[in-house]
Amino acid sequence: MENDVIIIGGAFAGLTAAIYSARQGMNTLLITKDIGGQGLLTTDIQNYPGFNSISGFDLASKFQEQASLYGVRYVYDEVINISTDGNLFKIKTFSGEFESEGLILAFGKTPRDLNVKGEDKLKGLGVSYCSICDGPLYKNKEVAVAGAGDHALQAALYLSTVASKVYVVQKGSRISGSEEMVNEVKAHENVVFLTEREILEILGERNVESLLLKDQKSGAEEKLKIEAVFVEMGYVAKTGFIKDLVTLNASGEVIVDQFCATSHPGIYACGDVTNIPYKQAVISAGQGSVAALSCINYIHKKRGKGSLKSDWKFIDSKKS
Repeated sequence: MENDVIIIGGAFAGLTAAIYSARQGMNTLLITKDIGGQGLLTTDIQNYPGFNSISGFDLASKFQEQASLYGVRYVYDEVINISTDGNLFKIKTFSGEFESEGLILAFGKTPRDLNVKGEDKLKGLGVSYCSICDGPLYKNKEVAVAGAGDHALQAALYLSTVASKVYVVQKGSRISGSEEMVNEVKAHENVVFLTEREILEILGERNVESLLLKDQKSGAEEKLKIEAVFVEMGYVAKTGFIKDLVTLNASGEVIVDQFCATSHPGIYACGDVTNIPYKQAVISAGQGSVAALSCINYIHKKRGKGSLKSDWKFIDSKKS
């Protein structure tokens, strides 16, 4: 299916942009490594309008559910290159290439890689960075979570309701995370903590088959048989692959104007990836709507259609 709009990033900015884009009949594809981004690190959001208190996980899930109602499609992958071909943008990921007329950058910070042998080869084939995206694929199977802190424990908690067994692999000697979250995860009998273990390699030919672990105390190596590993290593800003495409500031953020337009025609940006100073979920969502409306108008202008001033009303530019 031909894409009108491709959105890179699946947190509050990207999901809002997807909702607005798809509502206006745009064939909308969202490419992301996970759903929720850094919002998943927040267990209690108290300043998002409409909710006295909600976790980042639950809020992101509501965003995705609404976007899906309007036909937004998803590819869970990482973008490694963006180029232009005439009036189209070509987006290359580890799993394939995609084209669109308009492009919205909304990736904020990207889930950090494990940086071990076999990871790149098996991305999307059992190596995942989003438990809520890919967890259901491993129902009643054995999986591992690689990472530390409450976000890793949250992933383990969710996966414990899906998988038959969840191994939480951590390098430290003690379980990393808040006491409350640790106790909650420990209450699930199908979760096993493997502390003082370093992941040396992800093994498998066509899919993840096992992890090669090193015992930090003895130095002994062992294989852990699993069918998926969910990487929860935090987040890092990755804007290097767009530095020759759009203008960045000294901090590596994408510079945008009031319409969320970048220096490159047809490319818009929103959320934490931009130079907007306040990094808040509600601001990211607001920017997402602006970026989507601006991107739609860009496409409408190319097609000789009237401009869009809101999410519900078309203004015929020829009569105004």
